[in-house]
Amino acid sequence: MKMSEKSSSKRRVAGSYFMSLMSIALVLFLLGVFALLMMHAQKLSNHLKENIGFEIVMNSNVKEANILKLQKELDAMPAVKSTEYITKEEAIRRLSEDLGEDFLQWLGNEENPLLPSIDVRFNAAWANNDSIAAIQARLLKNPNVKEIYYQKSLVGLINQNVNRIGIGLMVASVILLIIAITLIRNTIRLSIYSKRFLVRSMQLVGATPAYIRRPFIRSGISQGFFGALLADVFLALLLYGLTNRLPELFIIQDYTIVIGVFVAIIALGMLLGGLSTRSALRKYLNADVDRLYA
Repeated sequence: MKMSEKSSSKRRVAGSYFMSLMSIALVLFLLGVFALLMMHAQKLSNHLKENIGFEIVMNSNVKEANILKLQKELDAMPAVKSTEYITKEEAIRRLSEDLGEDFLQWLGNEENPLLPSIDVRFNAAWANNDSIAAIQARLLKNPNVKEIYYQKSLVGLINQNVNRIGIGLMVASVILLIIAITLIRNTIRLSIYSKRFLVRSMQLVGATPAYIRRPFIRSGISQGFFGALLADVFLALLLYGLTNRLPELFIIQDYTIVIGVFVAIIALGMLLGGLSTRSALRKYLNADVDRLYA
């Protein structure tokens, strides 16, 4: 009978520990998903911004050496991510591909009317209308430049939407973090609640508060660690599945961010586990006997 009771008690403790562990793991998993989403949203916004740029159309009589000199000057600018020199012949080839037929056959003996150009792409920090307008004004002073073309309204729209999404993600992340902390604290409190009589028994035999706290805090940190480890496994499986189904994610995938989020989840799990246990124990260390049955 006694062996049966001991076995039953062990099963209840193991079941309680497992449920607590899973609760912590699921909360941290959701927090990790949102953290990865927020971090990669920033990468995606930078990727979109770095595809913003303009086309510098050169005059028809400009020597190629002058165009290459201008391209070299652009490449040296901190605002510029990349440049591409498009010759008149390359412009014809691209137009023919877009039209699906040879454009030159419609010209007959006429000279190629397309002009050479330089396609410029900017770094994310400079991909806004004010910076682009300043660079545009500077380049238009060059006598070899005929005109500069870019979609001003599109640039403004992209930046506006990116800023709105960023603010929304920031607010949502703060709310989710508060919810996660609350849920983990409540989970740990329930775990401590089931052991409140053990705390009282230790007090009755003369154990000091520090001595009582030590094994419980170690257990809380351990729960936080293993819960976070489980959350990282779930996140790794999710990322593996997503990258297999959506190979395009490799464009914005940053493994430094992923590893950073994994480590942060483990640190957060251990920190919350230890602090929540300490907070929950304070109530029962100072509680009256009558409150233990409440």
